[in-house]
Amino acid sequence: MTAERPSELSYNPHMPLSQALLLPRIAIENTMPTLDGGQFAVKSIAGREVVVTSKVFADGHDKLAVRIRWREEGEESWQSEVMTDQGNNGWQGQFRPEHQGRFLYCIEAWIDQFASFQYELEKKHNAAVPVSLELQEGRSMVQQAAERSEGQLSEQLAALHHELSGLLETEQVALFLHSRSAQLMAEADHRAYLSVSPEFPMDVERELAEFASWYELFPRSITDDPHRHGTFNDVHSRLPMIQDMGFDVLYFTPIHPIGRAHRKGRNNSLTAGPDDPGSPYAIGSEEGGHEAIHSQLGTREDFRRLVAAAADHGLEIALDFAIQCSQDHPWLKQHPGWFNWRPDGTIKYAENPPKKYQDIVNVDFYAPEAIPSLWVELRDIVIGWVEEGVKIFRVDNPHTKPLPFWQWLIADVRALYPEVIFLAEAFTTPAMMARLGKVGYTQSYTYFTWRNSKAELATYFTELNESPWRECYRPNFFVNTPDINPAFLHESGRPGFLIRAALATMGSGLWGMYSGFELCESAPVPGKEEYLDSEKYEIRVRDFTAPGNIIAEIAQLNRIRRQNPALHTHLGLKVYNAWNDNILYFGKRSFDGSNFILVAVSLDPHNVQEANFELPLWEMGLPDDATTHGEDLMNGHRWDWHGKYQFMRLDPAYQPFGIWRITA
Repeated sequence: MTAERPSELSYNPHMPLSQALLLPRIAIENTMPTLDGGQFAVKSIAGREVVVTSKVFADGHDKLAVRIRWREEGEESWQSEVMTDQGNNGWQGQFRPEHQGRFLYCIEAWIDQFASFQYELEKKHNAAVPVSLELQEGRSMVQQAAERSEGQLSEQLAALHHELSGLLETEQVALFLHSRSAQLMAEADHRAYLSVSPEFPMDVERELAEFASWYELFPRSITDDPHRHGTFNDVHSRLPMIQDMGFDVLYFTPIHPIGRAHRKGRNNSLTAGPDDPGSPYAIGSEEGGHEAIHSQLGTREDFRRLVAAAADHGLEIALDFAIQCSQDHPWLKQHPGWFNWRPDGTIKYAENPPKKYQDIVNVDFYAPEAIPSLWVELRDIVIGWVEEGVKIFRVDNPHTKPLPFWQWLIADVRALYPEVIFLAEAFTTPAMMARLGKVGYTQSYTYFTWRNSKAELATYFTELNESPWRECYRPNFFVNTPDINPAFLHESGRPGFLIRAALATMGSGLWGMYSGFELCESAPVPGKEEYLDSEKYEIRVRDFTAPGNIIAEIAQLNRIRRQNPALHTHLGLKVYNAWNDNILYFGKRSFDGSNFILVAVSLDPHNVQEANFELPLWEMGLPDDATTHGEDLMNGHRWDWHGKYQFMRLDPAYQPFGIWRITA
């Protein structure tokens, strides 16, 4: 009978003694923030303190010393900060990376023999237990520390030893327990049983990675005539209004040449008329591909002038990076090996059931001829646009491309240009959305678009504040997109648009809207969450002064965001009690606690909603009967609240939400 071969992954309890003797005596566990044990980098912002927690413990009752060490990747020297004992084996500390880049940090712990000696000495002395032997041991520790030290430290420890030798017992105890003695001995500590955690990576990015307001438009629609194609030069006229509304990022749908083969007509028709401009997502023609500019938009010099003009208005240009090709794309002739051809010599067009995209085809990342040339070409395209001044990319459907490709490309680009931001337009499973954040995406589209009820929103907002999402995923709350005309907006009128704007702007540090939202455009394709007369397939002329617009409200919401640090991130959001299922009530505090914002949003665009609600006085360390000051940040009205329980009334005909700053 043949013995069964044990699995290579099976646990072997019979560890050799030689191996056991090498194991760390001190345990370092549950260190946060980390992702998958350090396989991926957690996210942070330059200039912000990173709070680190860990469970650190050892056998016995000896005192431990624990610290954080950190450095920028590629640097040799480490910086360090002491961690403090929080009880129950918990330790906490913080460090502050001051600039962008990839950083590493780890936890070090050792048995602090002098601190252990001090603790035992003080207990025995206070209990009137004889300590002559302890004092002798302490003097020996100081002498040994002086002998292993050098220079001034050695001299100071030798002087301490000499001073101790001439003192009475009570005086020795006082000197041993003095903070100066502890400081000298800490500097000379040989760190008994030193244990070091793995090194954990951290991507430190600029503030715009976590706090930004995005405005999306089709440059070709910046025109007063649907028969005249808009240009980059026309976009200049929109910059002041977009700036006045408080936006930071101006995002363009693809600006590349558009193919003619299988071009889509109005309303996604399979037959295009001779003057139909086609979908800008059908990238590529004889004019060029992803590196080129659609000739009707203007020249490369026109684009450069627009980038500069946008910067003068406080706006950064974001480009759409859509890895797909029209059947006229030059790659099909230049690099046929980058595609998966069918037996009849055609390529299967792209699908995202039930949607069909007959005007585009996809590349094959793992085709033999595509490795590595396709990967390198796509990386070089991104870098080419970065060199034109574009530092932000919204990536179309990244979940349909290989994760290893993104992990390599994003790291390679950010190694050269750490300021570059990648937004994932990924509406897919939670695991994939989180993984895209782990492999490097700065921020992501979200499920916010389809969260409408109080329970749905409260659960989702809370989930985004929990691990692992808080370490890897920055949500960008887009209220609409050219592809998504949310069902909530179809019949909700102006109040519905205000409701969604308030939820997005207050719920996350990142939010975005597609042009037309400020005009409350909502006409759908019957039975679908798509826009009738979609701008994806035609030039759309708009009157941005049309009655009923919410431009002023959007501007004020963005102004409130800028002025209140609590709103610069999705982190820290807490849902509070308001006893009405049609009112979502939540609060956000700044990291230092100095800025506290309360938000109440009616989810009913048609009827007045009222509720009793709780002021979170406990968050401010105040009793239930405390008086606090309130300020309505939409209109500037001020008042005093008395006590914990209050009442609200939200009228959609006036304003279906309230945003209040509360102070003690």
